[in-house]
Amino acid sequence: METPACTGTDAADLPFDVFARACPSRETLEHVTGRWGSLTVGALREGPCRFNELRRRVEGVSEKMLSQTLHALERDGIVHREAQPTNPPRVDYELTPLGREVADRLLSLIRFVEGGMDEVLAARTVYDAARGGR
Repeated sequence: METPACTGTDAADLPFDVFARACPSRETLEHVTGRWGSLTVGALREGPCRFNELRRRVEGVSEKMLSQTLHALERDGIVHREAQPTNPPRVDYELTPLGREVADRLLSLIRFVEGGMDEVLAARTVYDAARGGR
């Protein structure tokens, strides 16, 4: 099966271009960088988790959203799901090698954002004050 290439203007001349509407890389980027995707990938970087452990770690995610997120990340080859033949059934989720690389890059961005929050909060205060509050 041939993978569809996307027309790009990047100097690296990559076969995929996330800026092209029909490029499949855009969907994967959405899965990885969406709120629940990035938090799930980041949480799994700490090690394999069962569903409820992951749900507790990613505060605020609903069972339905976590399930949808894990399915999308599994389909993209970022998360591996392993069902253990036990009673009751046990399902573990962990990052694939591709998923670990993605997580490392995401965590770098997350740490950068966390480290700059004093500056962000100061900017918000100035912005809000200039517009009469929020």
